[in-house]
Amino acid sequence: MILYLGTSCLIKLYIEDADSKTVRQWVSEAEIVATCRVAYTEAISALDIRSKKGDLEEKDYDRIYEAFSSDWDKFAVVDFDDLEAGRLVKKYGINRMAAIHLSAAMNIQRAGNALNLAFSSVDERLCNAAASEGLRVLPLS
Repeated sequence: MILYLGTSCLIKLYIEDADSKTVRQWVSEAEIVATCRVAYTEAISALDIRSKKGDLEEKDYDRIYEAFSSDWDKFAVVDFDDLEAGRLVKKYGINRMAAIHLSAAMNIQRAGNALNLAFSSVDERLCNAAASEGLRVLPLS
């Protein structure tokens, strides 16, 4: 299986929460874990915000940053289509980052991997849009 993780799911590999075990299980079953090229910056930004708010200690931020940066080349990093992402925003009313991730996953789908592609995000609207576009969605919670 090719597992596409949006940033919200990808970060669960590094920060423990109620869904982390599920995401780790999916990753262990996947042949390939894919995400969009923007996920690196998006994840680091989310960590930085949590650190500045006091929700993540500096030492943990540093540790997670190093682990994530070290792991980045293990992911299949996929590009997105700007025009398609815009169309997805208009069609589903999803936010720009959700549309970018969905466009990236659809690039995998178009490459002939639709049958073994699974998509996951914590964003319910994004998951609904992905399902409407024919992607198999792995739901969380």
